[in-house]
Amino acid sequence: MAADDTRRTTTPFTRDATAEEVLEGIDLRGRRAVVTGGASGLGAETVRALAAAGADVTIATRRPQAADRLLADLVARSARGRVRVARLDLADLSSVRRFVDAWEGPLDALVANAGILALPERTLTPYGWELQQATNYLGHVALATGLRPALRDAGDARVVVVSSGAHLTAPVDLDDPGYARAAYDPWVAYGRSKSAGILFTVGARRWAADGVTATSANPGYVLTGLQRHVDDDTMRALGVMDDDGTLTPLPYYKTPAQGAATAVLLAASPLVAGVTGRYFEDNQEATTVRDDDVRAGAVSGGVAEHALDPDRADRLWQHTTRVLEDA
Repeated sequence: MAADDTRRTTTPFTRDATAEEVLEGIDLRGRRAVVTGGASGLGAETVRALAAAGADVTIATRRPQAADRLLADLVARSARGRVRVARLDLADLSSVRRFVDAWEGPLDALVANAGILALPERTLTPYGWELQQATNYLGHVALATGLRPALRDAGDARVVVVSSGAHLTAPVDLDDPGYARAAYDPWVAYGRSKSAGILFTVGARRWAADGVTATSANPGYVLTGLQRHVDDDTMRALGVMDDDGTLTPLPYYKTPAQGAATAVLLAASPLVAGVTGRYFEDNQEATTVRDDDVRAGAVSGGVAEHALDPDRADRLWQHTTRVLEDA
């Protein structure tokens, strides 16, 4: 079921550790980070932890005013790091270019956190990509690629892709990114976008010579605004909403602060310095599981072998590069 685990990276933190706990005692003053979707949910907890440790953080969000409450809270808490807000719409590559063009100076960490989940209808971008894959994957790759000089200038920079266990059953389909032929399934589309993000971190081994590492993080089960497109009947079927419409996390769900911990660990902890192309969950590097076991329903966690395949990663990298050059 698993690949060789002897080289897996481990940490002393359990699944219940919070984002601030994994950075306890770490001084991030002088370091700069960008957190996409940082105005709410897991992104907001990521921003809180990084700023509390002294990092200067840019919240990159489609609606800058959504960060007002978080900014006020950070002021009240006297966060050590400076926090600013910049507009970024990952589904709009011109918006990504504007963000990149406005960036000045080195960048120590890019946390690709923003995302959308289970859009009920197939929606395409002007360049023909299904919207979940365009937002969750392509926009983030365009952002990371555009900011590569800033990451290189930091000398020891990290890119962290927030992923999901949904990748397990949804390998990337390079032949039909816009669902022109296959029937659209909102959950499969989401899973494919998360598989693609993991493959990006594998392909980013090209950047190692620049001192840039890339890893992916599964936050686990967390109730946030990410579920806003999921209808109430589905939420009830999942067991996380009662008859009155109140969200009711199941016992194994994490709080947003716990869910953000793995991404924060990867973005800033010295415990994972130099680690690249790996997938983490519950603050540990995950076990690789065979696709056959996933299809047989024999696994409930880990990272699928299709998401770490270097050949598939290279094909996706080349395909994505062509798309971005033509967009």
